[in-house]
Amino acid sequence: MRARVTVATAVVSLGFLGGCSPKEPPHWPQGGAALAIAPAVWERGEDDPIEVRANGQVVEDGDVLFVLDRVGRVVDRDYEPLAILLPDGHVVGSDERPFGYVGVSNAAPPWSENAWLAVMPDGAVTLFMPDGERKFGGRWTGCAGAAQRTCTLVTHLVALRGHRAPDSGVSVGVGIGIGL
Repeated sequence: MRARVTVATAVVSLGFLGGCSPKEPPHWPQGGAALAIAPAVWERGEDDPIEVRANGQVVEDGDVLFVLDRVGRVVDRDYEPLAILLPDGHVVGSDERPFGYVGVSNAAPPWSENAWLAVMPDGAVTLFMPDGERKFGGRWTGCAGAAQRTCTLVTHLVALRGHRAPDSGVSVGVGIGIGL
């Protein structure tokens, strides 16, 4: 089994760069954007599927990557704050670190205003390559209707893990890389 860096480890490590414990994301107590959380599975070809459970746990190969709640908060498996999806679509981490933008069906990384992925109404994940090419990134089941934005957020966070911003040498670190 290949070594994995969990979402929590990656985000917490960003906080240690400042030399003190990370500050909660903005608007943490009241929450952010409303999310519909329903059981869903993202089949990703040769990679392990990602499962969203009814209790908000996001699981890969039996391991809890992170947990979502119905007001856009993202916590680690110990329920420590990692990020929040704000009503305007911005995803913000501890110490107000930007993690990009998530709409209902598309998402953009923090270093670009352009979408890098989309979750179609039928659950198909489309990845937008820097050269304009589109690639199939698997398919979600259980993401119809109101749950689509939740699946888009999960896809975005998984895509961010270990991904580096172009020309920066700095890893964002909240998901497994998807080859963008």
